[in-house]
Amino acid sequence: MTAEIKLGLCNPPEPIYLYVNQGEVDGESFVWYKFNISQDKKIPVPQRALTGYLSELRLTTKEFKGKDNLKLDIVISADELYVVRTGIETNFAKSFLLAASLVQDFSKPLIIVANAGDENTVFCNLYDAATKTKIYREWSRDLDWATIISDIQSLLGATSNSIPEPPLTPPKLSVVPQPVPDFSRYLLD
Repeated sequence: MTAEIKLGLCNPPEPIYLYVNQGEVDGESFVWYKFNISQDKKIPVPQRALTGYLSELRLTTKEFKGKDNLKLDIVISADELYVVRTGIETNFAKSFLLAASLVQDFSKPLIIVANAGDENTVFCNLYDAATKTKIYREWSRDLDWATIISDIQSLLGATSNSIPEPPLTPPKLSVVPQPVPDFSRYLLD
């Protein structure tokens, strides 16, 4: 499958990082945001849902206030490449992992919804994008999160070939030489 290449102004082909946190900026409530590093500023994302293909799940260590913090990166292929980054111990991460552990076919698009809870808490709901059916797994204290992550990663590795990817090489453009027009008759003496 060849993706149509849109010409003109665009964003660089880098992932868009969405961070999970409930808050308010300039009177605007949000449950996830983008972060502008150069301005040290949170940019609220008004949409609460992201639809796309879960393409990767990875654990990333980031330093915060002099300590290493383990983050869950949920990589989503959609109109752009998105990385939803959240703490591994957060309610968002755990509710996402619970629901994603029930998905058997990651070649189909999913809808990830961020829902505000009490105070600073954000939960995740996961839906089948085609049927709009909520994917839900009951919470249990005896869950092995490492196994859940590993199982999801294994399924993603098995289905990664079926997720449409953009071509690695740009399309060849043919250039047809055109004669240079003679503008001398328009020149004033």
